[in-house]
Amino acid sequence: MLKIGDLAQRTGVSADALRLYERRGLIRSERMANGYRVFDPEMERLVKLIRLGQSIGFTLREMEHVMATLSSRDLSAAQTATLIQDRIDAVDVKLAELTELRRLLVDLQDQACPLRG
Repeated sequence: MLKIGDLAQRTGVSADALRLYERRGLIRSERMANGYRVFDPEMERLVKLIRLGQSIGFTLREMEHVMATLSSRDLSAAQTATLIQDRIDAVDVKLAELTELRRLLVDLQDQACPLRG
């Protein structure tokens, strides 16, 4: 089990952000008798997934949907696979948008400095 400070250090996420994720149901902890939060080591992977999703433009609300999909026990394997595929498709759309943005930025840079390259 990981204390909140340990999880924060391993993931590069502040303790405040971890508390927010917990309040929003993205991750979960257990409380020890002394009131400290302890996290299952699996939460490290989930926190990294949340941060990665946010870094490519997913909102916390969208990440809530992803996390609910991953933790749902009411869905069949096929339903879960479909929901995950939907997220993969959304990532593919964002990748295409980022690729286009990069192309446009390179074009602008080339126009600004024609001797570059």
